[in-house]
Amino acid sequence: MFGNWRIGSVNGVLLAAYFIPAWTLVAFNIMVAPVHGLYERPSIAVALFLSDHLQMAGMDTVRAAWLLALGRLTVVAFFAIYLALLCIPRVRKNGGSDEALGIALAIGSLISFASMVMASKVGEMAALRLHATELLLLLGAAIVVVIERPEPAPKTVETAAPLALEQAELLHNG
Repeated sequence: MFGNWRIGSVNGVLLAAYFIPAWTLVAFNIMVAPVHGLYERPSIAVALFLSDHLQMAGMDTVRAAWLLALGRLTVVAFFAIYLALLCIPRVRKNGGSDEALGIALAIGSLISFASMVMASKVGEMAALRLHATELLLLLGAAIVVVIERPEPAPKTVETAAPLALEQAELLHNG
């Protein structure tokens, strides 16, 4: 059953198992109570950076929080699409689900990198470690996906049967 699973597929499933519940919970906390959700541990670096360095007012902070939640939910959605595509063996074998995984990795890496930079600017070490770990997970998976290519489909070449001695090569040759 697991003979046609690639390392990149297993790695993507493990990443999805972490990012789907973790980022969904953070995004829903932000959507329910934007300011309170933004000042929880996974997003505190973004909140402090927005308030300290960009001097955003209340409604602008809420809009930025919703944008962060939308970005996280987009990553979660692409991970879910990736898991759905992995359920189809033909798609899994030829790497058809790698596009959804690649989009999730790209957007997730961008969010984690920006959050890591913001955490370093405000001096929030716990958030810096969290975002650096998430970024390393995403970049490691991206490297595995880029290096490990799916197996090429077997090429079937039809060869013409040789002419028998009795067959005439030309029709008018009699």
